[in-house]
Amino acid sequence: MISLEEARTRINRDLIVLPIVDVPITAAREMVLAETVTASEAIPPFANTAMDGYAVRAVDTRGATKTSPKVLAVSATVPAGGVAPRALESGEAMRIMTGAPMPEGADAVVMVELTRPAGFDVMILAEVPPGNHVRPAGDDIRPGTEVFHPGTLLTPGHLGVLASIGRETVKVYRRPRVGVMSTGDELVEGPQPLQPGQIRDSNRLTLLSLVAEAGCHPVDLGLIRDDERAIRTALDRAVEQTDAVITSGGVSMGDYDLIKAILSDLGDFNWMQVAIKPAKPLAFGVMTGTPVFGLPGNPVSSMVSFELFARPALRRMMGRLDAERPHLWALAEDGLRREPDGKTHFLRVVVTQRGDGAWRVRSAGGQGSHHLLAMASANGLAVLPDGDGVEPGGSVRVMYLG
Repeated sequence: MISLEEARTRINRDLIVLPIVDVPITAAREMVLAETVTASEAIPPFANTAMDGYAVRAVDTRGATKTSPKVLAVSATVPAGGVAPRALESGEAMRIMTGAPMPEGADAVVMVELTRPAGFDVMILAEVPPGNHVRPAGDDIRPGTEVFHPGTLLTPGHLGVLASIGRETVKVYRRPRVGVMSTGDELVEGPQPLQPGQIRDSNRLTLLSLVAEAGCHPVDLGLIRDDERAIRTALDRAVEQTDAVITSGGVSMGDYDLIKAILSDLGDFNWMQVAIKPAKPLAFGVMTGTPVFGLPGNPVSSMVSFELFARPALRRMMGRLDAERPHLWALAEDGLRREPDGKTHFLRVVVTQRGDGAWRVRSAGGQGSHHLLAMASANGLAVLPDGDGVEPGGSVRVMYLG
């Protein structure tokens, strides 16, 4: 067996970051920026009001109180999207709506709650300083500002900034197309009654969903029988239409575990027995430049193997700097027991956070590689080095899946 670190090293050395593409900002969410974005204009582009109220000269409000208001003549109304018809003169106010440009000559805004209408005039009930509720031009972004740099993961907030500075497209690392196939004569699909020896294929849907959750484009490659020609044909087609391929099943030691033998013939592949539980068997290699991950067929092993090997690799291919799941230290409330066997165990756990900010974990249920319900209930994998596990109240490192 080899260590988890060695297996991951073998995978990472064969990975390449996908090409840079120019995409509309409407399609760039959760993609990684591959250029420096520089603003060519100010945001906001003009001084505007942060409040509904009255644009004034601050000096004209000096000494104003509720009991001794200042009375100003209302000379115009400035809506958002409009402009003042002329400059504001001394002794005047203009009704102004949030986001509207400040009239020339005005240097403050009195919010409407501190005013009282008086016919064609307005009573100002409080003194305000210059700049009150005014957002200056360039207050957020000045022309020439480098707003984002390569490696930035584009979230909705980033896309809003790009739209505000007039960008329609942006250079990003391409999102990988990832094909997923299941193999095995025992697998069937649909609700029909199971015949002796049959099980329903759950891995393919699970892995396709994990691929999408990782930020990639999932491609369903179907269910392939344990037939060497069929598997070869499916793999040949898969590497032509995808950037990476994930297979489920056929990588163990059985006589019908064909994936590892076929992959060895088709490309430069490593078949590994990794010192972890679950997910010990793993195949990885490259076919005509396309990485292929051969994951085990047991449902939990397939998911854990994806989390440990495929997910971080796929995210590196798309330029993600946050390729790895976060790790945290938590209190094992009831303890997490295991038997020494020379492997690192990844126990499925439920992670919660106390009011004081401390993390705690408990077992999600059955820990067998077929206990998919417990895996579905888990939001973390407790990392247990070789040994007897963690006593109740002990500290454990957790890969957080939440």
